[in-house]
Amino acid sequence: MPTADRIAASLAEARPRTFWLDPEVPGHDVPEPAPALTGHVETDLAVVGGGFSGLWSALIAKERDPGRDVVLLEARTAGWAASGRNGGFCAAGLTHGYANGAERWPEEIAELERLGRRNLDEIETAVKRHGIDCEFERTGEMLVATEPWQAAELAEYAEQMRALGYPVDALDAAQTRAEVDSPTYVGGVVDRDGVAMVHPAKLAWGLREACLRLGVRIFENTPVRRIRSAPGGLRLESRGGSVRARRVAWGTGAFPGPLRRIRHFVAPVYDYALVTEPLDQEQMAAIGWKGRHGTSDSANQFHYYRLTADNRILWGGYDVIYHYGGKVRPEYDQRAETSEKLAEHFFATFPQLEGVRFTHRWGGVIDTCSRFCAFFGTAFGGRLAYAAGFTGLGVGATRFGAEVMLDRLAGEETERTRLEMVRTKPIPFPPEPVRFAGIEITRRSIAAADANEGRRNLWLRTLDTLGLGFDS
Repeated sequence: MPTADRIAASLAEARPRTFWLDPEVPGHDVPEPAPALTGHVETDLAVVGGGFSGLWSALIAKERDPGRDVVLLEARTAGWAASGRNGGFCAAGLTHGYANGAERWPEEIAELERLGRRNLDEIETAVKRHGIDCEFERTGEMLVATEPWQAAELAEYAEQMRALGYPVDALDAAQTRAEVDSPTYVGGVVDRDGVAMVHPAKLAWGLREACLRLGVRIFENTPVRRIRSAPGGLRLESRGGSVRARRVAWGTGAFPGPLRRIRHFVAPVYDYALVTEPLDQEQMAAIGWKGRHGTSDSANQFHYYRLTADNRILWGGYDVIYHYGGKVRPEYDQRAETSEKLAEHFFATFPQLEGVRFTHRWGGVIDTCSRFCAFFGTAFGGRLAYAAGFTGLGVGATRFGAEVMLDRLAGEETERTRLEMVRTKPIPFPPEPVRFAGIEITRRSIAAADANEGRRNLWLRTLDTLGLGFDS
């Protein structure tokens, strides 16, 4: 186990900024911000939010109807929030794991998996069609077990996925270590097709550029302060101007703004990550990882990790932090205690990399909900549609959510809108202080389950019975 001094040394030069968004990293050509909205504009469709949810909505809207006028409003700059801060795992799954989806929607889980795989295919096609240079690699993903009880669960998962026709292979300890070498592994599974690795900020910037080429009008640094009904549609008001739109697609993630009806369904939680310096050939040989697939362990408090294009390791997860009242503040983007814990866990997983330094450390806020995957709805008599609650799976699932919103705004019944997952809502979170207490008790119970061979205490079993999940 590395000492506290060695942990401190590994983090000593880590910049307190997001690796993907850092303009000082070679190849990070951060686009100049679009102008803020001034005056009044009118449009067919207004999209609120310049992350993946909003960008996919604007792009697909123009692809469906090139003549439609589309305006996108972003409070900061495109990709600034969760879309530019995540691990860059673009997954086919829509339900935060097969087990979560199968428990909630057993009769349609096969359809959800099919639609999720198709969605990932369509993301890959869109990246190629629009020439988006986002380091897209269809690598797949390996889930690893570090305890025997996790290995048993993973073997069952592999069986379930093979029954649906997907090539997911169960691995013993030696086979797992042949993929990525860590002394902590006792087993694993590999899905070689269901996940892609991307540079998330470059994906956001590429989608933004594709929108502009198709004629979307983008206004950045334009937070929407108020929504109200107006003749022929809705009026969105910001500090410097306003938009009247016939329809509105609302994709603001953990920032609900003036759309009050989703506030009780979303809890903003912070996730943290580190990135190492680029590994040299000897270090790469020491860990293997020739398949370059994304990797996650299988604890409830799990780590996710992956290689970047220049062979850095991004290492994130484990801690999930909720602040009383759902506060979101810039100072929460850094948490020294979590960075040190992540570094300690990194070297426990890869002791052969002792001496490697971290170059970046950061955090970002995730829009989570009580069922751990996206939910959908409409407001203002169907003139506004929203999608939220992606819980860390937004890199891929937001494109599916964008299609749901556009289907709803068009009044169309589709294979997406017929899904029970789409038609139902999660259980709302209780008000404070019950919300904060419940989340804290849950975090401690999850940690206890990891230390007790996965056995869930009475609190977690009660949440399971109520359909509140909290399994990771």
